[in-house]
Amino acid sequence: MKPAPFTYAAPSTIDEAIALLVAYGDTAKLLAGGQSLMPMMNLRLARPQYIVDLNRVAGLDYIQEHDGALVVGAMTRQRSLERVPTVRRHYPLLYEATALIGHVAIRNRGTVGGSIAHADPAAELPAVLLVYGGSVQIQGPRGTRQMAADQLFRTYLTTALEPDEILTAVHFPRWPAGTGWCFLEESRRHGDFAMVGVAVLLTLDAARRCTHVAVALCGVGDRPHKVAAAPSLLLGHPLEEARLRDVADAAASEIEPDSDLHASAEFRRHLSAVLTQRALRRAAARTTP
Repeated sequence: MKPAPFTYAAPSTIDEAIALLVAYGDTAKLLAGGQSLMPMMNLRLARPQYIVDLNRVAGLDYIQEHDGALVVGAMTRQRSLERVPTVRRHYPLLYEATALIGHVAIRNRGTVGGSIAHADPAAELPAVLLVYGGSVQIQGPRGTRQMAADQLFRTYLTTALEPDEILTAVHFPRWPAGTGWCFLEESRRHGDFAMVGVAVLLTLDAARRCTHVAVALCGVGDRPHKVAAAPSLLLGHPLEEARLRDVADAAASEIEPDSDLHASAEFRRHLSAVLTQRALRRAAARTTP
């Protein structure tokens, strides 16, 4: 199928892009990598009257460290995260999750900001951003603001961005040296969206007691879910199998997954517990003093 008719605009500055959004309102869609938007348009699931293409806007494609965080421009291609040594060395969870996004051809076009702003609840990067305790930079006609990841995601394909705002950068805080990490997901075929995905970061002290932990799930509801019970169950304790099972059970009980043609809600809940326990175990094994 082909998309419904639309008007195309290709601004060269962020101010021009914002002005177009102000003029067009909620009848416009931003085009970044197009790996989500274009299939939806071709299937007539999305019918924007205007497309504002960000690919000619300068200054939105970069990866740099600043004030203890990895700052990634919104138009940075996902594949770039796999190629920058700093990401693999200091942000290994981000690296591991990115490598699971679709296929190389998709990551060559898909953008970091586009994936997060699209807010597909089965996508990897929104869950990773939650686990890192990250934030996004947003720019609009009222200026620039910062928003924490746990305030960004509202429901299916919906964020707290206003129609005239643009997500311009993503911030992933660096966790302490020696942090363990793991991203696991289960899908029908390689490259498919995950039925369930789990992201974990944790740190241990010299006595192997947990000092910092975050766990988030994707594919289990209308948005990525950060497991609220994980810190209270693990902080200050050694990572014994019984405690890992408790966190896994808590993760499964906190979520409200849907049933679809890929998996039932019951299976997603079961898979969430299995993958959470497995991911915690692997992250603990990756910690160093």
